[in-house]
Amino acid sequence: MIGGIKKAADDHEAIKARRKVGIAMATPNPARIRVVIADNHPLFREGVSRALQLSGFIDVVAEAENGRDALEIIRREVPQVAVLDLRMPELDGIAVLHALVRERVETRVLLLSAFNDSSSVYHALEEGASGFLTKDSKRSEVVAAVRAVAQGKTIVPPEVTGGLVDEIRMRRSQNAPVLSERERQVLAGMARGLSIPQIAQELFLGTSTVKTHAQRLYEKLQVSDRAAAVAEAMRRGLLE
Repeated sequence: MIGGIKKAADDHEAIKARRKVGIAMATPNPARIRVVIADNHPLFREGVSRALQLSGFIDVVAEAENGRDALEIIRREVPQVAVLDLRMPELDGIAVLHALVRERVETRVLLLSAFNDSSSVYHALEEGASGFLTKDSKRSEVVAAVRAVAQGKTIVPPEVTGGLVDEIRMRRSQNAPVLSERERQVLAGMARGLSIPQIAQELFLGTSTVKTHAQRLYEKLQVSDRAAAVAEAMRRGLLE
């Protein structure tokens, strides 16, 4: 009788132990990276998915063949990384990215494209992408990029880095207002922390004249005060 009671107790404990193991196994491993893939080319999508799964540290939780389905899946699953084709039916990769940024979904986006022109890369990064790779990248490079993006890094193809710098410079020059020499001198004085009277004294100008130059400077930079003028000028590359 006692032996039977002991055996029942042991069986009960064993069942509890097995249940605990089952729960632990079902809990997602925080060390692994959860990824959603979206591409309308099945062979390419499946190839990327297989490479990520075989990495040993990435779980592909879902795949989609168009941007609209991808967006719904990402909203539901909230993976660490979404690998999106730049050009897809329904919604393209940029449109999906834009929606995720607007909704503050905590998923980093790695865009894949058949094209690697600097304007596409610039636009992707400007919209909030964490990485950009061409579709002829090796699968090992895609795996490494997913890991880097999940760690908060930004990935750009080495072959477009030079073109990207040129793209940034060109856009800066297009957006930069044309300042007169006096306006540049007034701006430089503001950046050094000088007051209007101090700038006037340094440039041998009247205070009212410097105020006029400052007002024109504000209008060109579309700001209302000196601190904003300096910040905007730095953003546009008008100050070193």
